[in-house]
Amino acid sequence: MTGFEDLLAANAAYAEDFSLGGFDGVAHAGVAIVTCMDSRIEPLQMVGLTHGDAKIFRNPGGRVTDAALEALVLGVHLLGVRRVMVVPHTRCAMTRFTEEELRERITELAGQDAWWQSFGVVPDQHAALVADVRRVTSHPLIGDRAEVGGFRYDVDTGRLEQLL
Repeated sequence: MTGFEDLLAANAAYAEDFSLGGFDGVAHAGVAIVTCMDSRIEPLQMVGLTHGDAKIFRNPGGRVTDAALEALVLGVHLLGVRRVMVVPHTRCAMTRFTEEELRERITELAGQDAWWQSFGVVPDQHAALVADVRRVTSHPLIGDRAEVGGFRYDVDTGRLEQLL
């Protein structure tokens, strides 16, 4: 078969007691969170929310990319989003390497040239957060339709600090 048998078996067990169906897809707490794909981050739990409360967009570094903006526009206009949290985190791998270092490492691991691939490293996390918040607040389809905050999540303490 495939290398997914363990996950499919776990899903079958999960589905036996599944009680979260029937949600309408609206962010019931009016929240959207843009954060990193890092598995140490539990976006809903870190702010006391649960299934159906928020829209979550994750990517390396927790950046407001074009795709994140697209999701936020949809969230604001169609899915009840009134507050947007942009949440990078401490000890993020995207802040530890340069583009060149990541390209070299991926080239070595992949066995083929990765010099064409962009990884979106974050040399200055605070400056990136300022730029990302500004990207959302200045977007013509979002603007003042949602309150936007910039935060940093500490992966070692679980604390969230509002920086913007």
